Amino acid sequence: MKEIQERLFALQDIQYKEFQQPLMPTLKPETMIGVRIPELRKMAKELAKEPWIHDFLRELPHTYFEEMCIHGFILEQSKEYEPLIEGLNAWLPYVDNWAACDMVNPKLFKKRPDGLLLQIRKWMADSHPYTVRFGMGMLMRYYLDDFFQEEYLEWAADISSKEYYVHMMIAWFFATALAKQYDAALTYLEQNRLETWIHNKTIQKAVESRRIEEGQKRYLKTLRK
Repeated sequence: MKEIQERLFALQDIQYKEFQQPLMPTLKPETMIGVRIPELRKMAKELAKEPWIHDFLRELPHTYFEEMCIHGFILEQSKEYEPLIEGLNAWLPYVDNWAACDMVNPKLFKKRPDGLLLQIRKWMADSHPYTVRFGMGMLMRYYLDDFFQEEYLEWAADISSKEYYVHMMIAWFFATALAKQYDAALTYLEQNRLETWIHNKTIQKAVESRRIEEGQKRYLKTLRK
């Protein structure tokens, strides 16, 4: 939408753009304006109140990375579950980078731990890598603590993908699981349940974590392939 694009270009920071672009190699340079994330979140909060914002939300795909972020940040503010899921399912197929995928965290999900699981499974079974990554991110965020079940580790281990950013998320998921559910997650390393690259990346991330004890880290290092 032209009005939103004009506001974004008014906030453009070229140095920030040059810094960010190498971190998101899947993005075409011309699709990034260069606006800092706090500014995008502030704008999304303001735009969510506009009566015409639904027109913007229907304009997928957007031209710029920042528009995709704003779209996701507006969805974050949803107060009704079904419209939120519908909005995410319309938005996710057009996400083409890890940043937009990982930054969106709808607050409403905290109130729907049971109902969300079925949708997470659908996302994790999708063919689009960033939809899979988003589903895994929600599983990692909400289901490795009080609502943890060992079968969730199985869901993550069973994902079949050749995509780098899916592999990274699986490793991140298991490293986080080691920090929160050490004994259950450790089995997947001891039994070589993960692909070699994911296995080693999981250990690397776990060893770098401040949430894992030093003795556990020493043992994890012996499991490297």
